[in-house]
Amino acid sequence: MADTLKKLREKFSEDQFVVQGIGARIEEASYGYAKCSMEITPKHCNCLGVLMGGAIFTLADHAFAVASNQEGREVVTQASQITFLQHTKGKHLTAVARQVKDGRHVCFYEIKVTDEFGTEVAFVTINGYVTRDRVD
Repeated sequence: MADTLKKLREKFSEDQFVVQGIGARIEEASYGYAKCSMEITPKHCNCLGVLMGGAIFTLADHAFAVASNQEGREVVTQASQITFLQHTKGKHLTAVARQVKDGRHVCFYEIKVTDEFGTEVAFVTINGYVTRDRVD
């Protein structure tokens, strides 16, 4: 697993918007699962001083990408839905993506975003479109 995690971190280090833009990190990953996190800084907040929804969604989408783009498979987001549940408390967010359906052309994931106190901040669903399958 440590080797897989290292390879995924190297692969996704190329995603500058996520890595440099919001500061996302891959904490854990296996096929169909990923846990990613980020530290909240003032650059992530809107004019009201509240964490931007786009930052929350970007972290969730990143967790989906890490979970689904493994074992030679290439997947992009086809459709997504986010529901913001509560304001963030604290300075740390975690997104956990779990595969619900793994089809040859379409997959489906649920992503829960929580703050450091375990408060569920957002719930995201993503339909992924498989552009390259493992058997290609």
